[in-house]
Amino acid sequence: MPQSDSVRRQLPKGAVLAQWAAADGWALRHFRWDSNAVPPRGSILFQGGRGDIPEKYFEAFAHWHDAGWGVESFDWRGQGGSGRLSADPMVGHVEDFATWVADLAAFFADWRARTPAPHGVIAHSMGGHLLLRALAEGRIAPDAAVLVAPMLGLQSGPLPARIARIVAHGMTRIGSPARLAWKVNERPAGRNASREAFLTHDRDRYADELWWKTRKPELALGPPSWRWLACAYDSTLALERPGVLEAVATPLLILAAAEDRLVDPAAILRAARRLPDAALHLYGPESAHEILREVDAVRDDALGRIDAFLAARAPAAAR
Repeated sequence: MPQSDSVRRQLPKGAVLAQWAAADGWALRHFRWDSNAVPPRGSILFQGGRGDIPEKYFEAFAHWHDAGWGVESFDWRGQGGSGRLSADPMVGHVEDFATWVADLAAFFADWRARTPAPHGVIAHSMGGHLLLRALAEGRIAPDAAVLVAPMLGLQSGPLPARIARIVAHGMTRIGSPARLAWKVNERPAGRNASREAFLTHDRDRYADELWWKTRKPELALGPPSWRWLACAYDSTLALERPGVLEAVATPLLILAAAEDRLVDPAAILRAARRLPDAALHLYGPESAHEILREVDAVRDDALGRIDAFLAARAPAAAR
C-alpha cells in the first residue's frame, strides 16, 4: 500500500544521514536506518541510479524496515550529497566506472562486518549495473541481490551500441570530456519529451523527487558528461564478454520493464540467460523505468517479488 507524504517527504524516524569516508578519504553521503526488530531480519544495502538520492526511495525503505530489515544506502561519488567530479555541479561526470565499483566494494566490506546477516543488496538502473560488475569481478559477495531495471545496455537508437560507443569516445576528444552530452532530460530526446514519462506513470511519486530537489537543490544533478557516456558503453559492453556473467554465483532477482526507454531491455534479457542463478520478471507497458516508484499495482507487485525472493534465498537467521 502507498505510504503517506509523511513517509515519502521526511527523513524516517530513527534514520540518520551522515558521511562515510571512502578509501581515499572522499566523503560519501550515507543513509542508515537500523532495524528495530529483535532479532533483526537482516540487512539491506540499496543503491540508486545515475542522479538518484536515497530520499526518492524512503517509501520502499519503510516497507523493508517494517519487515525488520536494517536499510543503508549511499550517494554515488559525484552526485547527490557526495560531492562532484566536474566543475559544473549539474553535470553527471566520472572518469571511470571502476571508481564507483571500488567505492561499492569498500562500503560493502564495512557494512557487512558491522550489520546482522543475512545481507541483501538491491540496486536500480546504473546502480544495478555497478552491482553486477562488482559481483562479476568478485569484489562483493552478498547472500542475495536484486537488480531493478539495471543499466546493462543503453537505449542508443538508431545507432548500435558499439557504434554509439565510438561516437561517445570521439566526442571526449574534440572538447572537454566533462561537458554535457545533451542539455536536458534523462536521455537525448525531443524538446517536448516528458522526463516523467520516461520514469514512472505515478505523478505523485514523480513529484516527490521534485519536492526534495526543490528543498535541497544541492542534491540535483543534470544530464551526464560525454566521458560518463563513453564509460557507460565501455562498462556495459564489457559485461557482454564471454565468461564474465557466467562467473556470478550470487542468487539474483531481476525486475525489468519491457518498454523501458532509458535502459535496453534486450540487454537485460541476454544477461538473464547467461547468469547461472537468476530469476527474471518482465513488466509490460504498465511500468516505466522506476519500477519501485511506479503506480501501486506495479510497485506492490515488485516489492512482493523481492520479499519472496529474499525469504527463499536470504532467509532469516535461526533464532
